[in-house]
Amino acid sequence: MIRIGCAVWAYNGWVGDLFPPGTRSSEFLKLYSRKLATVEGNTTFYATPSVATVARWVEETPPIFHFCCKLPREVSHTGSLAERLPQARTFVERMQGLGSRCGPFFLQLPPGYGPARLADLERFLAGWPRDVALAVEVRHPDWYLPPAEESLMTLLNRYHVGRVVMDVRPIRDPTDPAGLLLADARERKPDVPLRPLRSSGPTLVRYIGHPDLARNAPFLNEWAARIAEWAQTDPRIYLFMHCPDEARSPDLCRQIAARLRERGAPLVEPLDEPPPSPMQLDMFGLS
Repeated sequence: MIRIGCAVWAYNGWVGDLFPPGTRSSEFLKLYSRKLATVEGNTTFYATPSVATVARWVEETPPIFHFCCKLPREVSHTGSLAERLPQARTFVERMQGLGSRCGPFFLQLPPGYGPARLADLERFLAGWPRDVALAVEVRHPDWYLPPAEESLMTLLNRYHVGRVVMDVRPIRDPTDPAGLLLADARERKPDVPLRPLRSSGPTLVRYIGHPDLARNAPFLNEWAARIAEWAQTDPRIYLFMHCPDEARSPDLCRQIAARLRERGAPLVEPLDEPPPSPMQLDMFGLS
């Protein structure tokens, strides 16, 4: 089933939109998990939660909700991946306390980790627990060139590991009049080409949306068509909507969800988020 979510579950600016007025920060996860079906677990990149915290996350979320936890930076950003397999396994054991709420893990490789280190990546994937879903994001530009990309996809297919697909096109339009406002986002997000390639593992899509929601329409139409087609063969798809203005991310989630419903795609529907009204569909250009 297709799951849609944001990069975080705790954002004060969502109070009055995704969350009811007056919502306390301690209620954010519980309410978020009833509005959206997944979340990028970016917090685990910086710190591994305690056993008690993992148990609290389980208590606050419904069974259909999935956390896609990013591997800690001491695993992914401190040299050889293969040498840090013991730390990776320890992290996996901790996060498997999430039970059914544990979605695919997310290995984000640093910009300096290029194809020359393919053998190290293979040793890491060979040692990764076979029964634990994983997806990999590459950022070095050489991974996007034909020889290296083919080798990468062959490797991911061999170990049934997913590929993280990033779409930064909405924030990198050179004719965009809001260019100066997006300078920080462009600095933080990698300038990589869109390569919508799937492997034999789960697919994670990271869409970096424009804060002017109307400018996202052609990109979201394209993604809805692509994801609906992908879902016909393998619906293990996680779609994460980012935005330089985080307040807009829930709107992007609603827009892509509306488009996918129109196409009959198999979505995991949130518990408390009703389908869009005809007025909303008209606003999204879908009626």
